[in-house]
Amino acid sequence: MTKTVTLREANQSFARCIREVEAGEDFVITRNGTPVARLAPVRQRRVLTPEQQAAWERMKAAMDKGWDIGAGPLDRDALHER
Repeated sequence: MTKTVTLREANQSFARCIREVEAGEDFVITRNGTPVARLAPVRQRRVLTPEQQAAWERMKAAMDKGWDIGAGPLDRDALHER
């Protein structure tokens, strides 16, 4: 959703505006009632470094494989024994 703020309001509460932009909010900044600027989040896909990409792939492989917790096979009835 786009919020409209005056230039004075944007100037006096710039840090708050930036926090809201980081959370996905858009602002239209007006001067004397006329829109003059838009403050909006940058929508870019994050680019991982090679080290981050390798760590992501190791973590994904470990999650796909799963971890043996030594409990053996479990089913719903065994978990909710009455």
